[in-house]
This record gives sequence, structure tokens and C-alpha cells, in this order.
Amino acid sequence: MEPSHQHRATVALLIGVGVAVLMLVTFPQLRTANINTRQITHLDQPNQQLWREGNIVSYSQAVGRAAPSVVNIYTRKVMPVGTNNHPLAQHPVFGAVIRRAKVPQTSLGSGVIMRSNGYILTNHHVIDGAEQILGMLYDGRTAPVTLIGSDPDTDLAVLQIDLDNLQPIVMGKPGQAKIGDVVLAIGNPHGIGQTVTQGIISAIGRNGLGINTFENFLQTDAGISPGSSGGALIDVYGNLLGINTASIRSAGSISFAIPSDSAQQVLDEILQHGFVIRGWLGLDAVPMTPRLARSLNTPMIDGLLIRAIAPRGPTANIDLYRGDIVTSIDGQPVINSQTSMTQISRVKPGNPISLELWRRGQTVTVTAVAGSRRDRNKL
Repeated sequence: MEPSHQHRATVALLIGVGVAVLMLVTFPQLRTANINTRQITHLDQPNQQLWREGNIVSYSQAVGRAAPSVVNIYTRKVMPVGTNNHPLAQHPVFGAVIRRAKVPQTSLGSGVIMRSNGYILTNHHVIDGAEQILGMLYDGRTAPVTLIGSDPDTDLAVLQIDLDNLQPIVMGKPGQAKIGDVVLAIGNPHGIGQTVTQGIISAIGRNGLGINTFENFLQTDAGISPGSSGGALIDVYGNLLGINTASIRSAGSISFAIPSDSAQQVLDEILQHGFVIRGWLGLDAVPMTPRLARSLNTPMIDGLLIRAIAPRGPTANIDLYRGDIVTSIDGQPVINSQTSMTQISRVKPGNPISLELWRRGQTVTVTAVAGSRRDRNKL
């Protein structure tokens, strides 16, 4: 008698089970193999899944977490017509009227809600010279925005919007960011509405670009366009890593963001004092180079050459002279003028700063007392 279909299925099942058992006995490493999912977790959001093998990667949860904290900024400025742009600017009758005329201009930007009471961080250049500022939230609500204070040296400004149910962004840890980390930029490019772009961290601690007085940028290839300035650079969990600031349009996707911890410090100082308190020494110094060392007939090729000392500055009456080469500050070797200026700025006015100098073949140590740096672009 031919075996039934059910009987054949039972025999096949038993054979399959036997083969599986034999494979596990022969290859015990198969017992612990995990081929189903891979998860990355974060302290702020445990068990948040970023991807599954074979599925499409999505950062929708990160965007959903951060996007309500990003604001579209609209400003209105009144600008002179300009003598070169208007065809009647040089007219003998109408020229004087044209040159005095002013026209309203609008500009775009972005901002990040930092606190539930409406404090917003954006770029100084977004609101510089604005007569009116308007903010539009993620949910479409709009309201006038008040300028609380700004810091041109870092290109940051603090605004406040008077609306309820605001969602402040969650702070990230830019100091732990690594080159190659995936990041997302959220802003309002060209005024088309909130937009998200993706990239990676391409460099950290970037400075010497001449964009701001104090620079310590996160560099990324996430697209940052006009209107995105002041927006959020977030990690893949939706935490704020930086405030998007600038891009090099002629060099492809090269953009820069101010680290969120530095931005938070500026916010705190402006809210507490109305401005950022920074140390200052009143020195005008330039980096040493091999060519400069040869012209001065000195073996020192590292350090900062003092060219001038502010007459009424904090170092005017101490043992410090033009031609001295600063080789270390508070025991830290001088790397470049940007790093040294940042280091000095972090010293509270009234506190001492130790300077090690090279002077005509001798090492000299002097102690200066930091003054207050207000709108100065020198050491």
C-alpha cells in the first residue's frame, strides 16, 4: 500500500529535525548565532532600533524627536537703496532722493528652542540689523520674536518667543562625536519649509577659517543652505550636537556647526549677564613661521610673536615687550593664535594667566591678570 500524504510529511519532518540536531551537535557555535536584528541603544532612548538587517535604514524617530524644536525665523530689515545699484542714483535732480531712500528687505533663517519658556538659539548673522523678527513653529503657529542678546564673536544670538506648549530640544554630547558619525541637519533652506539633510561628521575642532572670532566647528557634509543657518545638527537619536552656521558652497557639501555645549554656554552667559564674559590680555600677536624666524634670526619657529600691546590693557604695565614670543599659556604649548585666544577668553577677568616667553635667547615667565574682553578681536 502506498504511504499516505500525512505519513510522508511526518517522515520528512522527523528527518529535518534529526538533521538540525546533528548540525547543532557538530557545530555548537550555531547555537548562539544571531542573524535577526541589530540594535544600537542610547542612554537617553534605550532600545531604540536604528535598523534591521535587510530593511531600509530610517531616522524618522530622531527627526520626530527633534523637529518640533526647530523654528523658522523670518526677519525684516530696512536697507539703503545704494548708490551703485539704482540707475538714477547719480541723476542731478533725483540722485539725492534715491541715495537717501531705504527699502525693506526680508531674510530667512532657523532657530532651536532651548528652553520651555521660549528661549531660542540662532545665528547672530540671521538677526543682525533686523527691525522685526517672526518665528514659525513646527506646528504652524507664528509669533513675534524678541532679541534677548547676541554674541558676534561666536555668531550666536538668543531670542524669545511667547507661546505655550514649546518643546525644547534634548542636548547631545558633541565632545563625544567622532569622525564618521551620521548626523542630520534640520532647517528652513531658501524658505521652502522645514527640511532634513543627512551627512557625517567629517572633522571636529575645525578653526582658523575666518568665519567667527572664536571657532571650534563640527564639520559635516550634511547640506546647509541659506535659510538653514541657526538650525539644528542632531545625532541619530535626535539629540542636539550643534547649531548650523555656515557652508562653503564652492567646495561641495562642506558645512560647519557650533558645538551645542559651546552654544549652551553662550546662552547661559547672555541670560545671566546680557553678554558673554571673556578674558583678555590686550596683545596683538601673530603666529611664528620658519620664514618669520629667519627674518628675526631666532631659532623659535613655534609660538606667537607680540607685535603690539594695548596702552591701557591688562598687560601694559608688566614685564612684557614687543618682540617677545609667547611659547606657552598656563602651561599649555601655543599651537596657533585661534587656540590661544580661545584659551585666554575662557579665563574669568581678574584671574591670573601665566605666560612663558622666549626673549633674546632666554626663557622668561610672567604672570598677567586677565581683563574683560568686550568686542575686541585681539588676544
